Amino acid sequence: MFMKTSIYTHQYQSPLGVITLAATDKGLCLLEFDDEKRISNHFKQFKNRSDYEIQNHISPILKKTLNQLKEYFENNRTTFSIPLDLFGTDFQIKVWNELLTIPYGVTRSYKEQAIAIGNLKAIRAVATANGENRISIIIPCHRVIGSNGSLTGYGGGIWRKQKLLELENNQIKLF
Repeated sequence: MFMKTSIYTHQYQSPLGVITLAATDKGLCLLEFDDEKRISNHFKQFKNRSDYEIQNHISPILKKTLNQLKEYFENNRTTFSIPLDLFGTDFQIKVWNELLTIPYGVTRSYKEQAIAIGNLKAIRAVATANGENRISIIIPCHRVIGSNGSLTGYGGGIWRKQKLLELENNQIKLF
């Protein structure tokens, strides 16, 4: 029997479109650009982990996240200090934790990401885990690119990946 968990949700109108945020009392568990199918799949996966009730309420964690996202989009924040509640397999969580080590404004290839987790043969698995990242921007999967420099794959859309990388290289101002 799963423990009942409250998941607080809020939608944020970012300069790159609507972002759905969700957090438990433990930490942020979702930051996803507006894609109904992806968001629905994430909530189905949450349901497999625990019995939850959704509350449309700005919890303290969501309030902190909103403030830090605004600063990020204004080019006034390069790191986040949001507690996270990661829902995933051990491998996914390992990949996501490694994503957290990629510095602001720096990119890494999927191959480099696989090497960083100690498994060069896991390039495709790393790419798949990146694609399952539920906490965009804060867990910066947008900083992972193809070995040839191409902007391959991003749940929020390649155009958003490009804009986030430009923002982090101070090439654009979104506000």
